[in-house]
Amino acid sequence: MNTPVKTLRRLPLALALMLGLGAAQAADKPPLGPATGALPAAPTTAPDTPSGPRVATAEAHENERWLAIREGLFGQRPIQNLLEAKAPADAVVALDVPIRAADASVVPMTIRTLPQQTAGRYVKKVWLVIDRNPSPVGAVFTLTPQAGRAELATRVRVEEYTHVRAIAELNDGSLYMHTRFLKASGGCSAAPGGDLAAAKATLGRFKVRLDPVPDAAGLVAAQLSISHPNVSGLAIDQLTRLAPPPHFVRQVEVSFDGKPVVTADVDFTLSENPYLKFHFKASGAGDLKVTVRDTEDGRYEQTLALGPGGQPVAAAAGAATTAAR
Repeated sequence: MNTPVKTLRRLPLALALMLGLGAAQAADKPPLGPATGALPAAPTTAPDTPSGPRVATAEAHENERWLAIREGLFGQRPIQNLLEAKAPADAVVALDVPIRAADASVVPMTIRTLPQQTAGRYVKKVWLVIDRNPSPVGAVFTLTPQAGRAELATRVRVEEYTHVRAIAELNDGSLYMHTRFLKASGGCSAAPGGDLAAAKATLGRFKVRLDPVPDAAGLVAAQLSISHPNVSGLAIDQLTRLAPPPHFVRQVEVSFDGKPVVTADVDFTLSENPYLKFHFKASGAGDLKVTVRDTEDGRYEQTLALGPGGQPVAAAAGAATTAAR
């Protein structure tokens, strides 16, 4: 199938999967599986434990659907699996998710890593995989030592009871994975939380909140919120019985003082009004720049001039702008 990459980038991610493409298609990833059909259905989940639903055995963890995703992303590369309810103290990556989601369309998730981001050893990439979502590879985060700490928080949609995975790749190429099990359903196909027309009126507006004091390592925590409906294309309008076309954020780039901090290649897995928490080193003054791109060729930018210690010294520059459609 010789479909132009530019065209594929505009497809709903669920359809891209049917074509055998990965969810991070914006980065031209290799196929997740055969182009002749969708990924295989996942088997029934592992039974609950007294502390909640968790992966209890390798058999439950290594389900058929995940194995197809794994093959497409990593081939035969070895991955160290962390199957405990919480990652051990010496683990590279840990994934925090609720046992049961209060709202499947807004599920909080935090990915934590223990190694500090240094030039010699750092987490360079993190994949967020939700096995049974229509687009299972919901986000791919690319990090640099400028991040200081590879800790990320966001909110996602979850369509079915599923295993959720964070896979971290270090700069030496080694891979580590932590898996949790989550009870949630209907998040990807849920109706928008508000009026779609009103949401588009504020499209691309930013809110950036910085912690007032850097931590002991000199890192500043930043919370980014983007006004965007992040339409999945899977929710049916109850009046028209039609689904609005997909329109969602596909990439977020953050840099400080001209140095990249984190790049997130994402899809409709992120909830309406996407949210991202991250860290960055702010040893001196510089500009914190955020660039957001969506599937309709929208481009939104904001720059904050920061003084030493990572605090704003001027009003935000570069009001959100939209490129020609």
